Amino acid sequence: MPKRILAGVVTSNQNAQTVTVSVERRYKHPLLQKTIRKSKKYRAHDEQNAFNVGDQVRIQECAPKSKTKRWEVIAS
Repeated sequence: MPKRILAGVVTSNQNAQTVTVSVERRYKHPLLQKTIRKSKKYRAHDEQNAFNVGDQVRIQECAPKSKTKRWEVIAS
């Protein structure tokens, strides 16, 4: 099964080897036909602590690295 890849913005890099990435998705409301923006935060593994707040990154699913980390950063 292929691994999911999401694109988002780094919102925090306070922890060692971890970044918090906010991923926004847009969809149309089924009744009102209005475009709605929803965002979700993912904790991702960043081995070299290379990414800072505001960077655009892509994250990929991986095996669990810790209690909360199930994603890893693959590109900027």
